[in-house]
Amino acid sequence: MGDDIRRNMALFPIGIVMKLTDLTARQIRYYEQHELIMPARTSGNQRLFSFNDVERLLEIKALIEKGVNIAGIKQVLNPMSKESSEATVLSADSESKRKEMSDAQLHRMLKQQLMAGKRPGQVSLIQGELSRFFTK
Repeated sequence: MGDDIRRNMALFPIGIVMKLTDLTARQIRYYEQHELIMPARTSGNQRLFSFNDVERLLEIKALIEKGVNIAGIKQVLNPMSKESSEATVLSADSESKRKEMSDAQLHRMLKQQLMAGKRPGQVSLIQGELSRFFTK
């Protein structure tokens, strides 16, 4: 399975995303309403977020802290659609894996992905942002 596909897999419920990003559920829903993120939905209508969603939320948070408004953020980060290559994918495979994993395993998996960086030698933009959630 390719890295791009793995980063788009719907794995994280909103509670974990709230802890990792330090955003409220209302803020996350607001950014979804403005099509800045597109989490997948389960058959029970629960939002599930991917690695890319978490990364994008942290980028949005950083821009908000710099004083950029939603219109400016939409200019910087193109709005997403369900057909977008970055949209979160909910497949039978990812759903079964998510149900088998505990929250601790999801945290560990997220940490590995976000701390790895995208290219060798490149530090993830959000590495410092997430470091306070994890003890070494």
